[in-house]
Amino acid sequence: MITRYPPLTTVAFALLMMLAFSSCNRDNSHASAAEPVRKPSPPTSQAVSLPHVDGQRALQYTREVVAFGPRWVGSPGHAKTQAYLRKELKDDNLQEDSFTASTPAGSKRMTNFVAKFPGSKDGIIVVTGHYDTLYGRKDFVGANDGGSSTGLLLELARQLRGQKLEGYRVWLVWFDGEEAIKQWSPTDSLYGSKHLAAKWAKDGTLKKIQAFLLLDMIGDADLNIERESNSTPWLEDVVYKAATDLGYQSHFFARTNDLEDDHLPFARAGVPVADLIDYDYGPNNSYWHTPQDTLDKLSPQSLEVVGSVVLRTIHLLRQS
Repeated sequence: MITRYPPLTTVAFALLMMLAFSSCNRDNSHASAAEPVRKPSPPTSQAVSLPHVDGQRALQYTREVVAFGPRWVGSPGHAKTQAYLRKELKDDNLQEDSFTASTPAGSKRMTNFVAKFPGSKDGIIVVTGHYDTLYGRKDFVGANDGGSSTGLLLELARQLRGQKLEGYRVWLVWFDGEEAIKQWSPTDSLYGSKHLAAKWAKDGTLKKIQAFLLLDMIGDADLNIERESNSTPWLEDVVYKAATDLGYQSHFFARTNDLEDDHLPFARAGVPVADLIDYDYGPNNSYWHTPQDTLDKLSPQSLEVVGSVVLRTIHLLRQS
């Protein structure tokens, strides 16, 4: 029997057709396998509208506050700061919580400022800081200690203003009387936060607070926020998740510290709290409570990092 082979051109054509068919099948196979793995969906409208802190603007607010000079209770700088807060927050459902505190220097009139931003849920996320400085210290302007949190809270108010907030309400609080009048002790410190915690316990507000975030000394150019051991672990975990989402985790929780601050009266009342504080200000904390605490030690990037993490934390808490 004689076996016949097709001409070369016919073989080549057949091979080309087979290769093309095989390639087509492979392409279809890849397309079919890849179909379940789709590109990430575009962000929701809520995520797109999530505000981002302007560090330069926060620093400008801080600069304006520091320009009033020392802000201890009853000082001219203290009164100017209060007038400034009233002006800046006049459109933000501002409430003033004034009270008279018994101190080692006698009775002192103090005022907490609370700016309230509505939400679709009844619960409240509280973000706080203090605006006063060391009592009687004319050489201490507290750019970082008191100034940075005051300025950043004003920038947060600007970001939240006019937003349609889904989820919990957000209340921003500027505490008065955080610093001791004579010497730090359980009775001579935290006047504003102790007063407001007691007031809110009495009127039922306290049980509506889902989370309490305290900002203190958060403007340091060398930013390292402590994991604070009096804070609520799960809430600090949410903060760290927020920092990680934004790529800022290297600035958070490398150290652990045990600190007394404005979160304590709320922690003792059972409120979930997180104290976001960088308690390593200058070499061996040498700028803290000294005339060295000045604007040149601060960074708009640090304010942007902390503020943006706070906003992201609020967003995550609203989704919980």
